[in-house]
Amino acid sequence: MFKRLRKLIPARFRKKTHTINIVRLEGVIASEGGIGGKRLNGKSLEPLLKKAFRKGVSGVALAINCPGGSPVQSAIIANRIRALAAENKIPVYAFCEDVAASGGYWLACAADEIYADENSIIGSIGVISGGFGFPVAMKKYGIERRVHTSGESKSTNDPFKPEKPEDVKKLKAMLSEMHETFKTEVRARRKDKLKESKELFSGAYWTGRTSINLGLIDGLGHLNEVLIRKFGGKIDLVEIEAPKGWGLKRLGFSAATEMPEAVLNTLEQRALWQRFGL
Repeated sequence: MFKRLRKLIPARFRKKTHTINIVRLEGVIASEGGIGGKRLNGKSLEPLLKKAFRKGVSGVALAINCPGGSPVQSAIIANRIRALAAENKIPVYAFCEDVAASGGYWLACAADEIYADENSIIGSIGVISGGFGFPVAMKKYGIERRVHTSGESKSTNDPFKPEKPEDVKKLKAMLSEMHETFKTEVRARRKDKLKESKELFSGAYWTGRTSINLGLIDGLGHLNEVLIRKFGGKIDLVEIEAPKGWGLKRLGFSAATEMPEAVLNTLEQRALWQRFGL
C-alpha cells in the first residue's frame, strides 16, 4: 500500500534514499599465506570491491583499521579502488579507525575524502624492512649452514649469516625507491591539501586532530555521522562482507611443517600493530 501511495507523490517531492556500500579494510596488508590475523591483498578483496562498486550506489565507504604491510599489495588495492570508482563514477570516502598508517594510509589515499577520529593514528609515510638474524644462535648450537649458489648476490641478506654492509646498502637503496613511489602517490591524491614539511614523509605518525593541519585528512568524524551530514535525507548503509567459511586452509595453513613460518608471520604482524601502541 505504501509503495502505491509513494508512486502517487511526484518524484521531485520524494526524499531519495542513498545507498552507501561499506568495505572494511582491517588487518595487515600481505600476500596470502600463513596464519595470525586478517590479511588484505588484491586477490582476497577483488570480489568485495567489485560488489561494492555496483552501479546505482551513491558512494563507497572504506572503514580502515590497518597498520600497513606490503607496498606492492597496497598499490594493487588502491589502484583497483580508483579504477572501479572512475569506471562507475562513484565517490569514495575513507574512515580511519584506530590506525591508518603506512600501507593503511596508502589505502586511505584511494578515497576522494579522508576522515578520522581525533585519536586515530595517521601517517607513517615510509617503507620498512624487518626480519630476524640467527648467526649467533647457530654458532652457539654448532649448526652449520650449507648454501651453494650461482650468482654472487643470490644469498643476499641471508638471515643465517652476519649482515654485510654492501647487502644493507642495496636493501636501503631499494627501500628508498619504494618510499619515492609512496610519496608520489600521496602527493598525487592529496594535491594542494598537503602541508609539505621535512617531517611529513619521514615515517612519523600523528593523531587525527594533528593530521588535519598537515592535510593528511579532510576532517574529523565517524562513518555514520559524516555520511548522514553529507547526503542528508535517508541513507542505506550496506556492509559488503566476505563469503563465509574462510578456514585455516583458506589462509594458507595446511600442514604442521608450516608452523614455524606461521609463528614468524604472526610475530611480524604483531610487531606492526605494536609500533602504534595497539
